[in-house]
Amino acid sequence: MPTPDISRQAGRVRLGNPANAGTPRPPGALRVLMIGDVIGKPGRLALEAILPGLRDERAIDFVTANGENLAGGIGLTVSTAEALLGLGVDVITSGNHIWDKKEMYEELERNERILRPLNYGSHGVPGRGWGLFHALDGSELAVVSLQGRTYMQPIENPFLEADRLLDESSESLPPVRLVDFHCEVTSEKNAMGVHLDGRVSAVVGTHTHVPTADDRILPGGTAYQSDLGMTGPVWSVIGFQPGTVLPRFLNGLPTRFEVGEGPVLLNATQIDIDPATGRALAIERFQQVWEP
Repeated sequence: MPTPDISRQAGRVRLGNPANAGTPRPPGALRVLMIGDVIGKPGRLALEAILPGLRDERAIDFVTANGENLAGGIGLTVSTAEALLGLGVDVITSGNHIWDKKEMYEELERNERILRPLNYGSHGVPGRGWGLFHALDGSELAVVSLQGRTYMQPIENPFLEADRLLDESSESLPPVRLVDFHCEVTSEKNAMGVHLDGRVSAVVGTHTHVPTADDRILPGGTAYQSDLGMTGPVWSVIGFQPGTVLPRFLNGLPTRFEVGEGPVLLNATQIDIDPATGRALAIERFQQVWEP
């Protein structure tokens, strides 16, 4: 047995690989790429330029992306969703802005590859909060979209809804289970990671648009990161033109946010998973700048 790398351990937690390390995939592992909030046209164009080659270069088997900020920075439309899926994204997760474009209500019922947060409930709510899919290598996996409640809408409890899905679902979920937790505060995200440790393959956060450096594998084998970060303009305030955001902080006046311009930073996280057990084997952040 090889000697453990003490520098990459913290108690029973295994730290993630250095960003963009390009570490070899463990034999037989399923490799997934989870992309954070994609911001408007700049984010989509960056993925168009980078993602197809990235899938080949890193031998990615499955890709998720959060698309709730894809249509002009707020919401998702049918055409922007189709564009994202056409670039090599297998499943679109979302959050509170999924409801901003009314055309998506019918599309959520029709397109199983677009998920809304599970914990909006089921009574009168269109779409679904999770689904079963197949990766490029043939592995079956489940993707779950959840939304936090701290400083957000007081919807159903995401912790209890996750429990119901994992413990009481009439369908048996495959070992590989990916969770996008769209949430405002890191403490709630962190708590969800601990709560689901050993029961899902990955819990990654979205919504705050700023990547966190706490990527790690928890003691039960669940890969965790508080926020994947955005794929959006670098010179911006979380993806939006500073001039349309700063007035809210300077004088409290309402403004209409506009998507930023210039170079785009793609933020994502690569996770290698044992398809037989669902346990994460490695986690690595990925960042790349794209110049339009």
